[in-house]
Amino acid sequence: MLLTVDHVTLYRYSAPVRGVVQSHRLTPSSFDGQRVLDWQVTVSDGLRGGGFRDGAGDFVQAWSIQGPVSEIEVAVRGTVETSDLAGILRGHKERVPPQCYLESTAITMADLALAELSDSAEATGGGLEAAHRLASLVADHIAYEPGSTIAATTAAEALALGKGVCQDQAHALLSMARRAGIPARYVSGYLHSSADGSPHEAAHAWAELWVPDLGWVGFDPANRCCPDDRYIRLGSGLDALDAAPIKGIARGHGEESLDVRLAVQQSSQ
Repeated sequence: MLLTVDHVTLYRYSAPVRGVVQSHRLTPSSFDGQRVLDWQVTVSDGLRGGGFRDGAGDFVQAWSIQGPVSEIEVAVRGTVETSDLAGILRGHKERVPPQCYLESTAITMADLALAELSDSAEATGGGLEAAHRLASLVADHIAYEPGSTIAATTAAEALALGKGVCQDQAHALLSMARRAGIPARYVSGYLHSSADGSPHEAAHAWAELWVPDLGWVGFDPANRCCPDDRYIRLGSGLDALDAAPIKGIARGHGEESLDVRLAVQQSSQ
């Protein structure tokens, strides 16, 4: 499938700031299920800094914007050819050992309820069926409901609430998988549509679990599936903060607000 992305993030400041420094994970990698045909990231009045591919195989690019500045536009446009590999991340070059992703973070820490739910899956030791059981439990106990939580909501809070967004579901799956001794990481990216073809939030998140003999396999509890050719993988990390597509620091006292416009569409061959 050919997917085109048009993603614009507009930052506004209530008072001009002296400058802004940003770190981007906005460039997808090419691997067996994903081939980048064309991709461009621009930052209004931005100076491109150093870029590198980290140990997880994700490309990180630095930007700086000289002030005074009241508005910054980050624009991402490109075309990616995708194929369905049943969620298996094949041909992705990385150097970080899977065991690094057994580490919990503040937002993915398992409380008693998450621990009991993980234990009920009898997933200790890993395996593909165990991973599927964990993902199904998350989908069963945390209903996908846009706007029901905030960025700082923890996995434990989302489970107690019984609803959340894709970020919450991914965090809960990470928490439960790590509890079972399965390396797991957060993935950010784009989604063309939901499983039944209806419109969906185009900015999306899911989890990857390490499965013996298969390697990293993606699981999306929000759509009860493994990522297929409707997904574009951007980057990964221990949680949403670690894998954030844009991180930044502004020098000044102006309050920051942002508007996002994003469209992911299928193109003809």
